[in-house]
Amino acid sequence: MLRRTMVTRPPLFATTRWSLVAAAGSGGSADALEDLCRIYWFPIYAVVRKSGKSRDDALDLTQGFFENLLEKRWLDIADDSRGRFRSFLLTALKRYLANEWQRGQSAKRGGGCEFLTLDEGLAERLYATEGESARTPDELFDRRWALAMLDAAMARLEAEYRDAGRPEEFARLMATLTAGRGETDYAALAAESGGSEGAVRVAVHRMRKRFRLLIREEVGRTVTGEEEVDAEMAELMRALGG
Repeated sequence: MLRRTMVTRPPLFATTRWSLVAAAGSGGSADALEDLCRIYWFPIYAVVRKSGKSRDDALDLTQGFFENLLEKRWLDIADDSRGRFRSFLLTALKRYLANEWQRGQSAKRGGGCEFLTLDEGLAERLYATEGESARTPDELFDRRWALAMLDAAMARLEAEYRDAGRPEEFARLMATLTAGRGETDYAALAAESGGSEGAVRVAVHRMRKRFRLLIREEVGRTVTGEEEVDAEMAELMRALGG
């Protein structure tokens, strides 16, 4: 049985490496499986909730889904040659929900291997930010994935600036990464930094370029070949645009 884990701050939808999936399958690493559960619990919860389940039922079904990943060794059939792990996971979730519907019951918490303790309040707060929109469950799932790619890339970019001894520059320019056209006040940033406006424009351009590259790298880790990255980047932009 996996050790009990309290989830307090879930990633949006953190990057999955197929090596982690392989390690979690076939009765392999308990830590790897636990990592997958920690990464994906909120996207799974959001999709279940969006399907019309109450908060309590969604929590039960989310717990039950991860128990099935462990007990029925669903990860053993996850194959990186089939492409995107998020597609495999969403298909497995739909199959699980259909089976639970047919049985007319859910895997209640406390009745099985409860290795993941969900923060109920946090789950609802996160769900409320997007779950009541017009998005379908599939669209919600993809949006959480897309936001996580940005979240992961931003974290890596911040670490690079910190390691380079430039954390203040990152903090000052970070907002420009998500600013729309014409929304960046370069003169104000120059005054704040004590440099020229031209130097700030160059710094912002370099940061944005690096950010785009890091996003592409994060997306690339969720597929099996370079040829799939462009398609996934298009999917990411579509998901964010909704």
